[in-house]
Amino acid sequence: MSQQMSRRHALAAGLSVGTALGAAALGAVPAMAAQPAPRKRDTGNPFLEGEFAPVPFEVTEFDLTVTGTIPKDLTGRLLRNGPNVLGLEDPLAHHWLVGDGMVHGVQLRDGKAEWYRSRWVRAKGTAEKLGEPVRGVPAETDFASNVNVIGFRGKTLALQEGTARPQELTDELYTIGPCDFNGTWAGTMSAHTKLDPGTGELHSVSYDESTDYVQYVVISAAGEVRSSRKIPMGGTLLMHDFALTEKYVVLYDQPIVFDLDAMNHGQKIPWVWDTKRPNRVGYFPRAGGAVTWITVPPSYISHTLNSYDDGGDIVVDFVEFPAPFSADRLSTSAPPALVRWTIDRARRSVRRTQLDDRPQEFPRVPDARVSRKHRYGYTAAAADFLKAYGHGSTPDSAFSNGLVKHDLATGRSQFHRFPKHANASEAVFVPRSGARAEDDGYVLSYVHNPERNASDLVILAAQDFTGKPIAQIHLPSRIPLGLHGSWIAGT
Repeated sequence: MSQQMSRRHALAAGLSVGTALGAAALGAVPAMAAQPAPRKRDTGNPFLEGEFAPVPFEVTEFDLTVTGTIPKDLTGRLLRNGPNVLGLEDPLAHHWLVGDGMVHGVQLRDGKAEWYRSRWVRAKGTAEKLGEPVRGVPAETDFASNVNVIGFRGKTLALQEGTARPQELTDELYTIGPCDFNGTWAGTMSAHTKLDPGTGELHSVSYDESTDYVQYVVISAAGEVRSSRKIPMGGTLLMHDFALTEKYVVLYDQPIVFDLDAMNHGQKIPWVWDTKRPNRVGYFPRAGGAVTWITVPPSYISHTLNSYDDGGDIVVDFVEFPAPFSADRLSTSAPPALVRWTIDRARRSVRRTQLDDRPQEFPRVPDARVSRKHRYGYTAAAADFLKAYGHGSTPDSAFSNGLVKHDLATGRSQFHRFPKHANASEAVFVPRSGARAEDDGYVLSYVHNPERNASDLVILAAQDFTGKPIAQIHLPSRIPLGLHGSWIAGT
């Protein structure tokens, strides 16, 4: 492929900051260099090294170089959010998940890759670091959301868990300011919202380290809060994700609790695994009603693939880490695997089935199947994630880097391999125009290209998953590993 990339970069205000921070200090090579970087950094923090290392510049580039052919029915933006710390002082004291959020995006239209952009989310503190005016009216807790980015009712929202409100962005990824859903909501939202494809409603379960409850919020298809409910939890805990069916909301009560004193004992963040707290799963009707709680063996559920109603049962597929899970070190005793819970409501019991024991993360189903029965799911296997989580190499090196397509009806899976150090991010499914089958479409993922020390947007045919990519869009810079994103069609 061509190594000559277009030079029409427009470096935004981050240029001066990036220069001040220094590429060497950040463990990154400026986007313009596009040269292989050393694999080892001497920061003492794995989330500041290699492909996790933050990039010091914001970049805009047009008319991107492409290998292959971009399908003409792919019209929209693939967005990805993740921590990209700005103004780092002490690498050893830094926790990856408190880094300023940076949103990356590629616009596709008429078989062309029109642009790539990367922008820091301008919450109050980040805007001040950049020497810029604050956007909008800052919320009480104002953070540069770094976990997810979604599209909803014509808005682009950068999401964060905990006490932060969503930050609204323009189509070009500039920050507008905190979103209050037309004045109907002053609270927080989770990073892992669920959009019901039938009703158009957006569901969220969020937590706040200052309260002993979680808040379930439903935003109507009109873009305003329809209902909210406080659910007592008997303590202050971290609830990173939840599950949604057509009838029920499923909660994960896991023993990760807020403990401010932990930071006085060497931790970077105040969240600890409490061995005295039971591990529970709870469910309640979306229409309202009491929560039913069931005790389950200890584990950590990082992300939900999907959930659906199956007669009197509730089926929940998710990525599970074995207990105990260290939120401070982001580590467990063994790699994550894909697991299913079948919740028998009549017996109030849970049956656990391991669907795939290969190390994997970031599960996704097609958006049209959220809260409905699904056949296919997609996960990512990235060796650098496992190393950062303290697991070294994967049990089978053949599966160290790639994307997995799971056929949950047959129990079979397909693996699309990428080269060594070509770590893939979360896979996003986009249906083909006129598609009828659940897997008739494309799988899009940002993948590190170690030859250029930059990223490619890789487009696979979902029904030819192990085949050659349909297209590879060569970006001018590296997108650091993690975390989540979305396809926003028609823009």
